[in-house]
Amino acid sequence: MSVPQRLWLIGCGNMAGAMLRRWIDSGQVSADAVDVVNRHDRDLPGGVRQSRALPDGPPPDAIMLGMKPQQIDEIVAAHGKRIAPTPVLISILAGVEETTLAQRFPGPAIVRAMPNLPVALGKGVVVLHARAAPQSAKDAVAALMAPLGLVEWTADEAMYGALGTLEGCGPAFLFRFIDALAKAGEALGIPADQAARLALATVDGAAAMAAVADASPATLADRVASPGGSTRQGLNVLDRDDALVKLLTETLQAAERRGREMAAEAKR
Repeated sequence: MSVPQRLWLIGCGNMAGAMLRRWIDSGQVSADAVDVVNRHDRDLPGGVRQSRALPDGPPPDAIMLGMKPQQIDEIVAAHGKRIAPTPVLISILAGVEETTLAQRFPGPAIVRAMPNLPVALGKGVVVLHARAAPQSAKDAVAALMAPLGLVEWTADEAMYGALGTLEGCGPAFLFRFIDALAKAGEALGIPADQAARLALATVDGAAAMAAVADASPATLADRVASPGGSTRQGLNVLDRDDALVKLLTETLQAAERRGREMAAEAKR
């Protein structure tokens, strides 16, 4: 199975829209080969067809579900018969497990995908999981996702939830960190607009350095911190009683708990 070229997107909000734009911008998919079903028209790339119903004619190479998870039964009722003959069904629905998807949409090979918003820049992460899909379908979906950034597979669906929490929710937590770093700069007397610019550029540069470094981020932090220097004094606050690790662990656990709750709700 080759890389899917003809796509139907059922629901195209912020995340699915970011993926679609990147696919088109990278040349992975042609805009005129994409049909989108939305409740309301959205600002989509030129050439993409948008309507309230799936188009007539043969099925596409793949369909991606991008609506809200609680709308799944509504989509089954409206489009289930049209989805059934499609070779591959990709789901980015948070918390909706493969078994639930297979029960609702018998027929297609099912692949779950958990992207994060930086896919819009080709610098995202996409975690994939598929238990029953043939290897050809897995390869096709992985190739489709390649322009979006780092693509990682997991065979363990329970682990998929944890991985999705880390990379899917992670950008929001990092945005909070950038904002907090800027506000901490303000507390030192730095003008708000300047603190915001410095915080963003600092995080951007540090992440780029970590991505190409020959050492772990923990080691890089220690390299920056001279004994008895100002950086070390600041790190001592973050490292005290593993405060930062404990805070982020609690944050990820809360997000993962909600993911499990949504999975249970989708089964009802």
